[in-house]
Amino acid sequence: MANIKSAKKRAKQTVVRNARNASQRSMLRTAVKKVIKALEAKDAAGAEAAFATAQPILDRYSARGLIHRNKAARHKSRISAHIKALKQA
Repeated sequence: MANIKSAKKRAKQTVVRNARNASQRSMLRTAVKKVIKALEAKDAAGAEAAFATAQPILDRYSARGLIHRNKAARHKSRISAHIKALKQA
């Protein structure tokens, strides 16, 4: 356990940030999973609606550094490609 006052504060901050990051990461994964579930059900309209909510979440958390910006771009690219393919089929 930390003895120095600043180290104690840092430990408390880490706990709070860890909880916040875990919550936000969970929200992000849930949003992406909703899009994937709609795609698997061949529901193009539902997938588009879910993607419309997932896209700003991906952008927001990549800008804040929760996930890498390339990871967000990869998710958006692959999901939009699947939606496009589903519409054409």
